[in-house]
Amino acid sequence: MPAPHPPEFRRRAVELARQGSKPVAELAKELGISESCLRNWMAQADADENGSASRLTSAEKKELAELRKKTRQLEMENEILKRAAAYFARENVLPK
Repeated sequence: MPAPHPPEFRRRAVELARQGSKPVAELAKELGISESCLRNWMAQADADENGSASRLTSAEKKELAELRKKTRQLEMENEILKRAAAYFARENVLPK
């Protein structure tokens, strides 16, 4: 997977594409990216600026990723606690 482009590069590419002085395909080729990549950046910029109902904004995507990470952490901690409780419950039941 190629390294992500800096946000400044993305913003400038979207600005150039929106100016409409060149077709998106030609502009993408000049910038060294695929046409679909540039179109995705444009769609994401539209969602960030206008709040599209069909697409998450960048801030929402970031929040979702953080929440998923937190959920995985909590699920792992919960599993550890369940195993520890079962271990100590067995220890108290069995004769010594």
